[in-house]
Order: sequence, then structure tokens, then C-alpha cells
Amino acid sequence: MKILKIAALGAVLAAQFSFAQFKQTPLQYAYNALEGSIDAQTMEIHYSKHGAAYASNLNKAIAGTPQEKQTLLQILSETSKLSPAVRNNAGGHYNHELFWTILTPEKNTQPSAKLSKAIVETFGSMEAFKEKMSKAGADRFGSGWAWLSVDKNGKLFVSSTPNQDNPLMDIVEEKGTPILGIDVWEHAYYLKYQNKRADYLSAIWNVLNWKEVSKRYEDALSKK
Repeated sequence: MKILKIAALGAVLAAQFSFAQFKQTPLQYAYNALEGSIDAQTMEIHYSKHGAAYASNLNKAIAGTPQEKQTLLQILSETSKLSPAVRNNAGGHYNHELFWTILTPEKNTQPSAKLSKAIVETFGSMEAFKEKMSKAGADRFGSGWAWLSVDKNGKLFVSSTPNQDNPLMDIVEEKGTPILGIDVWEHAYYLKYQNKRADYLSAIWNVLNWKEVSKRYEDALSKK
């Protein structure tokens, strides 16, 4: 009888954790690697607490539902039909997984020639693009994100979304494939910058991984 109870408990535990399909990608740099622009304590809390919670809560929210067997992109594409818990945590997981990769301790990375050309053609200059992107983040009331994305025609556009929404979701007005996202939730900057969001938005360009953004641009174009 005792063996049967242990076996039953094992089955319950196995079922409980069998849906844990979404996981954080390990950071490719130390928490203190972005010091000067993003402090170590913010990075550690942001990644190990906030980012981890989105992945964990997404797995809980989709347990026993059809979304349990879907990819993250599939889930995002039909958020209008899903619960707020799935929408918020799927968005939070995707957004943060992108965010970690477009930051780097490497100095002075540059966009590819192709991306540079597209930015100049779309926005007039790199500086004009940065101003537009920073304004999108600064003007976002409350929590949210600023995005550089590629639309269905392969054109770049800047947008902003509230909370953990993103341009891949079917509920946003401006849809596209994000290649650069800046987190403007207070947990992304408050320990260092307090209420000075503009200073954070200015500093983040110093640690932007243009190599990764360029790669995402090429990937987005290849799928059009």
C-alpha cells in the first residue's frame, strides 16, 4: 500500500511539472556587466525575479489548455482569445527574452549596413531614430515597452505598447516583428534612475547590442 501511495504521489508530481515548457535563457553576461548604464542589482532582480516569474506563471496559466502544446509565437498571435494571465505572462516572457539579448557589455557595436540604410531611409538619420524611440518610451504612460519592429511589408516602424503587450499580438494596433524592445517598467530602471526615465532611455544606447538587433532584422526580412 505504501509503495502504491508513493507511486501515486510521483504521478501527481510528474503531471504537475510536465507542462513547464517555457524557461528563461541564461544571461550571456554577468549582472554587473552593464554597470554605468544598468546597475547590477537591477539586472539581478529584473532577470531572476521578474523575468523568472513570467516564465513560471505562463506555464501555470496554460496548464491543461491547448496552449500547453503551442509555441510562444502561436500563443501571442491569438491573445485576444486568451485569458489576461496568459496574455500578460506570454508577453512578459517573450519581451524579456528579447530584452536580455539586445543588451551587451561590448562597446560601440554598430548596426549592419543593411539595417543602417533602412533606419536612415525610414527615420532620416540614426539620431532621429533614437529620438523617436526614446520619445516612444518616455511618452508611455505607466508601464510598457518601446519597440522597433518590421511590418508585413518589410518596413521599419517605432511603436509603444502598454504592460507586457508587444507587436506580435493580435490585439495591438501596429503589428509586426519586434527587433528591438526597451523595457520602461519601473523595475527596469528605478533603483538607479528613480523617476528619471529619460536618463535611463539615454543611457541604454550605450549597452545596445546592434549585432543582435541586426540579426533579428535579417531574420524578420527572411520571413516576409
